Amino acid sequence: MVGPAGAGPDATVPDATVQGATVPGEFERRGRWESWDLRPVWAEVDLDAIRHNASVLSAIAAPAWLCAVVKADGYGHGAVEVARAALDGGARWLAVALVEEGLRLRRAGIDAPILVLSEPVPEAMQAVVEHDLAPTLYTRAGVRAASEAARRVGGAFTLGVHIKVDTGMHRVGATAQEAVELAHVVAADPVLRLEGFCTHFAVADRPHDTFTDRQIERFESAVEDLRAGGLAPMVLHASNSAATLWHRRARYSMVRCGISLYGLSPTSGATDLPGLRPAFSLKARVSYVKTVPAGEGISYGLRYRVSEDSTVATVPIGYADGVPRAVSGQGAHVLIGARRYPIAGTVTMDQILVDCGVDRRVSVGDEVVLIGRQGDQTISAEDVATLAGTICYEVVCGISARVPRRYTGIRNAQVTPR
Repeated sequence: MVGPAGAGPDATVPDATVQGATVPGEFERRGRWESWDLRPVWAEVDLDAIRHNASVLSAIAAPAWLCAVVKADGYGHGAVEVARAALDGGARWLAVALVEEGLRLRRAGIDAPILVLSEPVPEAMQAVVEHDLAPTLYTRAGVRAASEAARRVGGAFTLGVHIKVDTGMHRVGATAQEAVELAHVVAADPVLRLEGFCTHFAVADRPHDTFTDRQIERFESAVEDLRAGGLAPMVLHASNSAATLWHRRARYSMVRCGISLYGLSPTSGATDLPGLRPAFSLKARVSYVKTVPAGEGISYGLRYRVSEDSTVATVPIGYADGVPRAVSGQGAHVLIGARRYPIAGTVTMDQILVDCGVDRRVSVGDEVVLIGRQGDQTISAEDVATLAGTICYEVVCGISARVPRRYTGIRNAQVTPR
């Protein structure tokens, strides 16, 4: 193994210690140092929680199938690991936003059906066919590209596709009339199969908003037109997490659950989540401690001043890692020793400062929880989102690639550098 710069060609590299566990040779990888060996910052993902949530959602949706949405690297949790746990918990399908996300799952050996939620560009359609992905289509150009790619395979191959109808969100999808027409085009094509027909809800996270009922009616009207024309897609799907939980009528034959799969609420302040468990924690360790005299300012802008001689802890994580700079000065806290301490001043790119007041017990190496539980104290992704003026989806998706994910549960004690 090649040693660090300046070492001889036969130099050895010592084993790395990762949270008390010895990981042979991980201090050096492909001739370079890995940050996850050297910086005490990590995210923990509980795969048992993912499996549990998939089981709960599958039971709620039954007899409809559960499609586990693992786009955006599994909402920041790790797409491959989450996909396996969700399938183990009862999911029948997976969904991604991008063709390349589907390819990553296939290359990891996952053979479950994978739905691409938006229409791929024509140049990507051959990869869709070759890796047996199910594209969502809503234009004639998309149907044509899918057909051309499928024809290149030859033999008896047919590509299952899903037609999307826009029922009111106006992001992607054909009008109801156009969607029905596209479905007939697909049904008449010998290399395409009309596998699914779908839509997406705009305000299902507001359970009492009647616009969702209007979207349901529009979707069901389009489905009736399909059936009147002799077409019966195998899979009808419209429900996201919110609709799965709060709009029983819209579960149809499959539901697409994203945020709830990760144990998070699709709407702020919801308390009626049926036993779902958050799977994600964000942790670090104190890297430096000092006493700052009363009245001194802290961090960029010096807008935060300590009111008394205070212990100030530096934690080596910042907005480049996904800690929102917007929580600066908004009352954000971290947990150290199962006690809550305020983030002091501006969140910087690579570090935050924590005002521990007169507490002299905080030391270098102490665990810091930014999201998750420590003792009887909890900071949720939604807590962080509220302070940052955003949603919990953005918080977990925003934890950057330089934060390694450590997996517990099904695939115990694995560390995945990003």
